[in-house]
Amino acid sequence: MKLDGRRESSNVDDRRGGGGFKLGGKGGLGIGAAIIIGLITYFMTGDLNQAFQVASSSGDVTSVIAGQGSSGGGDYQPTAEEKELESFARKVLASTEDVWTAEFQKLGKTYEPPTLVFFNGSVQSGCGGASASVGPFYCSADQCVYIDLSFFTTMKSSLGADGDFAYAYVLAHEVGHHVQHLLGNLGRAHSQMSQLSESEANKVSVQIELQADCYAGIWAYHEQQMFGSLEEGDLEEAISTAQVIGDDYLQKKAQGYTVPESFNHGTSQQRMKWFKRGFTTGDLSQGNTFAYRYEDL
Repeated sequence: MKLDGRRESSNVDDRRGGGGFKLGGKGGLGIGAAIIIGLITYFMTGDLNQAFQVASSSGDVTSVIAGQGSSGGGDYQPTAEEKELESFARKVLASTEDVWTAEFQKLGKTYEPPTLVFFNGSVQSGCGGASASVGPFYCSADQCVYIDLSFFTTMKSSLGADGDFAYAYVLAHEVGHHVQHLLGNLGRAHSQMSQLSESEANKVSVQIELQADCYAGIWAYHEQQMFGSLEEGDLEEAISTAQVIGDDYLQKKAQGYTVPESFNHGTSQQRMKWFKRGFTTGDLSQGNTFAYRYEDL
């Protein structure tokens, strides 16, 4: 992905180097909990309330994600790799600002960009405290996207998902949740989920996540139209990433079998399908996952 010379967004809150909060519970985050949180809820957890709901099924997770928030950047000194990833993330965020500002103007609306929060290890958000193990997430309460940049290294080593456009897809998906929030989709979906059984609420959760995937694809379409930044292999990186973060793939990797009624992000096939739909059409109206029966997603 060619981003040389592109502007970097200033809508960033760098909280790296703060005190964070201690991981409580029975000895903190053990390998079993890490696998459950880091694989099943591993990636693109969307709104943090949803991430907590998924993670809470693993027993000790409540104590892992509870505690006092981090503050400030302190004396933190990022590595050269982190500086490069930070610059990349700022440029991608700036791109989403350009794309979604234009798309909202078509709707007669004003786009209000989210704040991208960098943190290390743990953070306090408007949705509560979280460890980096939940992956990147969006919190609608404070309209922030949170990410520990080391996640990209973990993403590569644990899932084999690598490449700058794969990383851009991660960020664009989370910004997609912000777009959902601004359009009212996220609030309506969460209100519906609160009145349903867990298995039925999971189906609505899948609709939320697949729409964010489609919005990520729509961003990529317009990024290419505006700047021509995509290079050979970029699209394949994103599609490959969508495949390895499907619920079915992650559950098989973590436990050797799948539990379809617990799916809350969508299967590999669904996630690839909706990202590609956004990328090939660039049309916001094509992303209404809520208009489909769950079986037809």
